[in-house]
Amino acid sequence: MQTSVDAVPLSPVVPPPMPVAAAERTQFTVLGAISFSHLLNDMIQSLILAIYPLLKSGFHLSFAQVGLITLTYQVTASLLQPLVGMATDRRPMPYSLAAGMGFTLGGLLLLATAPNFPVLLLAAALVGTGSSIFHPESSRVARMASGGRPGLAQSLFVVGGNFGASLGPLLAAWIIVPHGRGSVAWFALAPLLAIAVLVQVGHWYARHHASRGKSRGRRAPLRELSPGMVKFSLLLLGVLIFSKYFYIASISSYYTFYLMHSFGVSVQNAQVHLFVFLAAVAAGVLIGGPLGDKVGRKWVILGSILGVAPFTLLLPHANLLWTGVLSVVIGLVLASAFTTIIVYAQELVPGRIGMISGVFYGLAFGMGGIGAAVLGKLADLDGIGYVYQLCAYLPLIGVCALLLPDIEKPHKA
Repeated sequence: MQTSVDAVPLSPVVPPPMPVAAAERTQFTVLGAISFSHLLNDMIQSLILAIYPLLKSGFHLSFAQVGLITLTYQVTASLLQPLVGMATDRRPMPYSLAAGMGFTLGGLLLLATAPNFPVLLLAAALVGTGSSIFHPESSRVARMASGGRPGLAQSLFVVGGNFGASLGPLLAAWIIVPHGRGSVAWFALAPLLAIAVLVQVGHWYARHHASRGKSRGRRAPLRELSPGMVKFSLLLLGVLIFSKYFYIASISSYYTFYLMHSFGVSVQNAQVHLFVFLAAVAAGVLIGGPLGDKVGRKWVILGSILGVAPFTLLLPHANLLWTGVLSVVIGLVLASAFTTIIVYAQELVPGRIGMISGVFYGLAFGMGGIGAAVLGKLADLDGIGYVYQLCAYLPLIGVCALLLPDIEKPHKA
């Protein structure tokens, strides 16, 4: 992350005043199309996580191998995203969104037919590549369509992905578990539909790019920061992403195993619990962005990550009922930080929307993948319960948010 930032000017530049025009209104149709495509994209990706018990038994995998599947997907996504973002900052590619979805389609079909573990890893890598192409430019489109409300726009974009991710466990429970892994191929209609939608978004992007410009729709920061302070702030945001996504990995990858091990629930019952958690994450994302527009992003980040610590500390000691309740609270509170972090970082380095989006979406994927692999190894060595006891302390790192500078004026509704 440091190298990419060094390559660009880091001091915020206040943009010239913008005329009030129709182009400056929030484009909800475009945001809806991007959010819907994100829903389909992440629904497909979440199927990989949701069918882990099926893959584990079918291929006789260890927890470490399960973690390696997630690592392959997440690392592929994380390493390519900043490169895609840097390339599209220099030369926007409106139709790259649809092209990226083609990689996701290929990975989905390969997942349904993979004969062995290495091919499973290849399928995960293809899905990760599709994600790495999709996210930076989609984030740029959301910014372009924000009409000066970037937190709201990013939340609408991200919540589609979170809601799609929450559907994966339910679809796995209702369709894939009863009919077998081959039924994954039925979901090929989803990326095909997304490609059709994203072609239309590409048309809009191509028409509006020249007139809107790269920095339109951004609120100017309250004050300029030195390059050193910008780098320090980006480093803090990276540490907060680490805290958030290592904890998220403990639930998204291993929550079903934890519930089955600790409470003896069935696979399908555990997947329903995972759906409830992921739905709470989606709701938290929808709340966090607009709240950051109104009260300031620093305070939303602090309250989200540090504020969830009491609930994560209680989770390993709760019964099944309270585990479900606490997981909902954790999902709501913790998820509210991500879009706020993205917009805060975009305002730290204006004019580099693609690169910053790629770095932070990529960092999120990467931390999730590394977390899944590390926690899978710990689960093999010390048990799944130990993983949740250890991860409970991660949100305490959120105290670092106190060191972030205030760079904006709260938006008045």
